[in-house]
Amino acid sequence: MGIFEWSATFYGLLVASAPIFIQATILTLKLTAAALGIGILIGLVFAMMKISTNRLFSCIADAYITVIRGTPLIVQIFWIYYGLAPVLDVPAFWAASLGLAIHNGAYIAEIFRGGIQSISRGQMEAARSLGMSYLLAMRRIILPQAFKRSIPPLGNQFIIGLKDSSLAAFVTMPELFMTAMRRAAHQPGYALEYYTIAGAYYLALVVIFSFLVRKLERRLDVDK
Repeated sequence: MGIFEWSATFYGLLVASAPIFIQATILTLKLTAAALGIGILIGLVFAMMKISTNRLFSCIADAYITVIRGTPLIVQIFWIYYGLAPVLDVPAFWAASLGLAIHNGAYIAEIFRGGIQSISRGQMEAARSLGMSYLLAMRRIILPQAFKRSIPPLGNQFIIGLKDSSLAAFVTMPELFMTAMRRAAHQPGYALEYYTIAGAYYLALVVIFSFLVRKLERRLDVDK
């Protein structure tokens, strides 16, 4: 098949399969949003533990970050889906979201830690000298600045998280990649076309996400 015939076939399948792939895209976005929302909370908690003067908290954070960053994401998703989910009766969507969240949380924790530690210690000392508690100073003075400085690496992590959501296909989530796999199984002669369609949808999402992150960076003026 020549390139022109393949392109015509690809376009025809792209148009014909649009409804099912749009549904899968919505699920992919929901999965990513849930995973990253939970991941931010996990990351913030472990970032605070990591910089804590309490040795126990610091060691727990170190262990979590080391284990999660040192093992494959697919193993973590399988462990939650086949290990915890049946015991706790967790739906497949939330099992996949939790696996992605725990994985992203380890990287987000390091991003937040770097952002917090980039703020001058003098600001914390000044806040404490005004009578603020440590937690109040963190909430009002340190964390807003740290979050602002963390926007660029967080944006990169969000894009990685979006692409990593494709691994939820292996726990039966009908997101973009699983949809392409099922279509390719039903029409094996068009497997390349369907996987290319899935790749095109991911690329479109990444381009949109990258644009929004850059726009947010400019609005927050993160370089200043």
